[in-house]
Amino acid sequence: MWHFAVAVFLVELYGNSLLLTAVYGLVVAGSVLLLGAIIGDWVDKNARLKVAQTSLIVQNSAVILCGILLMVIFLCKVQLSSLFNGWLLTLCYILVISIANVANLASTATAITIQRDWIVVVAGEDRSRLADMNATVRRIDQLTNILAPLAVGQIITFTSSMAGCGFIVGWNLCSMCLEYFLLWKVYQMTPALAIKTSQKEDEQELKQLNIQKELEAVQKPSENSELMSGVAEASSVEKNGCCYNITQPFRTLRDGWVAYYNQPIFFAGMSLAFLYMTVLGFDCITTGFAYTQGLNGSILSLLMGASAITGILGTMAFTWIRKRCGLVRTGFISGVAQISCLALCVVSVFMPGSPLDLTVSPFQDITSHFMGDSSLPEANPTTENSLITQTHSFINGSTSASEIEEMKPQVVSYLSVSFLFAGVIAARVGLWSFDLTVTQLIQENVIESERGVINGVQNSMNYLLDLLHYIMVILAPNPEAFGLLVIISVSFVVMGHMMYFRYAYKTLRSRLFLCFSSDPKNEIDNLSPPESDKV
Repeated sequence: MWHFAVAVFLVELYGNSLLLTAVYGLVVAGSVLLLGAIIGDWVDKNARLKVAQTSLIVQNSAVILCGILLMVIFLCKVQLSSLFNGWLLTLCYILVISIANVANLASTATAITIQRDWIVVVAGEDRSRLADMNATVRRIDQLTNILAPLAVGQIITFTSSMAGCGFIVGWNLCSMCLEYFLLWKVYQMTPALAIKTSQKEDEQELKQLNIQKELEAVQKPSENSELMSGVAEASSVEKNGCCYNITQPFRTLRDGWVAYYNQPIFFAGMSLAFLYMTVLGFDCITTGFAYTQGLNGSILSLLMGASAITGILGTMAFTWIRKRCGLVRTGFISGVAQISCLALCVVSVFMPGSPLDLTVSPFQDITSHFMGDSSLPEANPTTENSLITQTHSFINGSTSASEIEEMKPQVVSYLSVSFLFAGVIAARVGLWSFDLTVTQLIQENVIESERGVINGVQNSMNYLLDLLHYIMVILAPNPEAFGLLVIISVSFVVMGHMMYFRYAYKTLRSRLFLCFSSDPKNEIDNLSPPESDKV
């Protein structure tokens, strides 16, 4: 709900431009890129229940605070823009993006601990059960993507953006209490969640160390006591020093990335990350572009619901293909399906109604801002309030239906945007099936003590490519350049699946193309890990 609404809110606040939404995405991606490994390490080193509850409270509290701030901006935007030459309004934009970024970081911690750690412990050693649970969690996620955007989209369209903010604030307040209770209930029902492998190893090492100290103390009491006290003092000075504490996050970051690189599923994880270098997803960029093409919040919410339905079909396809072809082959088949569907997006670039105009420089908008050729875009009252004013005026009888049509963005043809969203929605089947494949590969091949940090680095890799796609949009924010961004996005998706093909072929060799030749369960269990050489 929040991910859908914040894109629409930012577009309305800043006029008919994708610049503010791109800046928001840039901040979010950069933060996870820098802090992903540190967040994962925090998940590994703390109790599961504490991590889940803390991240849940921080996430929902940040969304509530951000929603309240947006309500104030919508209510007092004219007054804020007139104070201090508009700098107060700019400060409000910065606060909104910063608080929303905190919510996203907390959401990242929640996703790592629940979807990458808790679910593995609950499933135990049963890989089929793990696959079913992964698919079920993803279906729940997709169902919420149907209902939540549908609800908030209708509220924004037929009431106001401020009412939409109020609805989100109330919803997060209620859902936080319910989620907190459900987490505690699951924790109580699964005793294995109370103990981590790292905690067990630490206890065993401590016992062995105490036994060794007792034996040495019996043999040489005086000499050993002086030696141990000196070593303990030196270690204490080293670990409690200011420089040590300051550099600890950097060492965690370095160790996490090194550990990720040495994983046997490195290329599989990289392939998933490359899929994030795209404007062909229902993020703030795509919804913002659709908004400029005349699609209102109601239509966008319906399109997001359709994409969620195809995403659910993708989770079903994942479980069905995995049972018959094995986990590794499922990723390969999903990649072929996704690329085939994205071909429609490439076709849409050249269809009637496409805003692609090669005579317009892709960098025209950003160049004009930096060189001072034009002022920052002011919010277009017609565009910003069209979803609100048109409805109320029509109800009050002050505006005719023909006048309402004239107020909407003029679009020559909807054929191009129809092909674009048809490709995006259809590709979700392959995308979510592939995502589940890589997720389970990481769950099965990463040891428990490194599960958090490896998934944190994986999130960082995902956001690194996501960051590049936001930079790409910031450099070319005008709708005329969106067709070029579509072609670049499809190219990165193809490169990502080529990386997965390399991993899959090293794992299965020629058996990769023999989908129904043998029992996939026995075949996967007997596989040796792929070679660790990297290019």
